[in-house]
Amino acid sequence: MLGLNYTSVSEFILIGFSTFPQHLLPVFFLLFLLMYLFTLLGNLLIMATVWNERGLHTPMYLFLCALSTSEVLYTFAIIPRMLADLLSTDRSISFRACASQMFFSFTPGFTHSFLLTVMGYDRYVAICHPLRYNVLMSPRGCACLVVWSWAGGLFIGLLVTSAIFHLPFCGLNEVHHFLCHVPPLLKLACGNNVPGVALGVGVVCITALLGCFLLILLSYAFIVAAILRIPSAEGRHKAFSTCASHLIVVIVHYSFASVIYLKPKGLYSEEGNTLMAITYTVLTPVLSPIIFSLRNKELKIGIKKTFLSKLYPSSI
Repeated sequence: MLGLNYTSVSEFILIGFSTFPQHLLPVFFLLFLLMYLFTLLGNLLIMATVWNERGLHTPMYLFLCALSTSEVLYTFAIIPRMLADLLSTDRSISFRACASQMFFSFTPGFTHSFLLTVMGYDRYVAICHPLRYNVLMSPRGCACLVVWSWAGGLFIGLLVTSAIFHLPFCGLNEVHHFLCHVPPLLKLACGNNVPGVALGVGVVCITALLGCFLLILLSYAFIVAAILRIPSAEGRHKAFSTCASHLIVVIVHYSFASVIYLKPKGLYSEEGNTLMAITYTVLTPVLSPIIFSLRNKELKIGIKKTFLSKLYPSSI
């Protein structure tokens, strides 16, 4: 599938943090490990709460549970390998492992964007068509939206990974990143097909991400218009509060993505580019469960009932 017979490179070297002063690497390791554990704990906490609390068995929390699952899988594909490289002098990664990392990071990564779009549609229906909500967001329909989100992520992950690893690599194997990412790998590929593959992969990724973003903007355009028609300030506040956490996560997600992908080439040093990449591989996944947990009253109550009641039964 990945064209392993077309390359003379059997492994890659992930340069990543090797250009940083060695005394900083243990500090980075501890910091990123704590952030990774917090990401896992936060998302697993959300998933367990939604699973255990019947009052949270609604479309919005189904999508939130699927979103947490995508974040757990996305970070698992990237961060453990990055942590190992921070404490190791051998930063080589086999050709197959590199292809696998790209596939298993792209798939949940794009699924995350599709799920954010679906959550925007859910909020649109809830605010703009409340009387038809149970019909438009039926359990079967919601399950289909989640399945299609994962199918879309799987398709893009498979398409991009296959396109990149069908290219021939002609000897150079130093990847200037801490993960197997598309741009640094394209720099190592050779042959006449590289520009076409780079253009095709770029078009697919940008179309998917931009399409999701525009659909979310469209949803919120209708949502804002509907909220402004609510006569009371209390009603407007209540309506907006139901989608505030999702909107904040969308802003954070696309703000960091735009900084990474739309910045001019050569603006930062290699160390600067590595630190910038940390924002969407480590920092964004940490912020998401925090935002959803702190901004969602029902979820906070569910976490308190599910876990704190078992730890401190007399206080609940």
